[in-house]
Amino acid sequence: MSTQHTILSVIGLSKTYRSNSVETQVLKDVSLDIFRGEFVAIMGRSGAGKSTLLYQMSLLDHPTLGEVMIDGRQTSSLRSSERTHLRLHHLGYIFQDHALLPELTAVENVMLPLLAIGKSTFEAKERALRALDRVNMEARAGHLPSQLSGGEAQRVAIARAISHEPTLVFADEPTANLDSENGKAVLEIFSSLHESGQTVIMVTHERDYGLLADRIITLADGRIITPDA
Repeated sequence: MSTQHTILSVIGLSKTYRSNSVETQVLKDVSLDIFRGEFVAIMGRSGAGKSTLLYQMSLLDHPTLGEVMIDGRQTSSLRSSERTHLRLHHLGYIFQDHALLPELTAVENVMLPLLAIGKSTFEAKERALRALDRVNMEARAGHLPSQLSGGEAQRVAIARAISHEPTLVFADEPTANLDSENGKAVLEIFSSLHESGQTVIMVTHERDYGLLADRIITLADGRIITPDA
């Protein structure tokens, strides 16, 4: 952890899903702080609320109660367009499934978030190639996802997530669909990003991978059961 500047705060966050007359409370009064430059692993058994918490923190969903603050800014009062702007410009996302568009090459997939924030095609390609180089995939820039292995596709997804130099990178079980060798390669990339100062928040069920982080936050039944320290 490079500094104690708080980059993300979760305050009294709860999330309840409703289906007909049935309510399921997935998160229960969760509070935590993430510091700039920190690598945090969120762990817990299946159903503990890990991915739900990540979705609230990363502004992909709205909490039922509570507040998410990013770099001191309250997000609950933001208009939809402001949330979208914050996601596009300051947040990066990596999911279990690499979610690459099959008709686009690796470099074209990585260019997408850059084009979305208004970069020219030339600048977007230059930055996309640099991001691919950071994950050792520049040589595969012209390949379609169908021509890549699962591990390669996930590395392209990481390049896409970091191409616009986000404030925060969120990873939801990024190694779940990979074998152990490719999983370790992905975690080495996260460690490298962390060493360069990137803030990374990762949901994982792999204890060995969690131990590579600065800190593990463990959830059980929608509550934090490890100290936020």
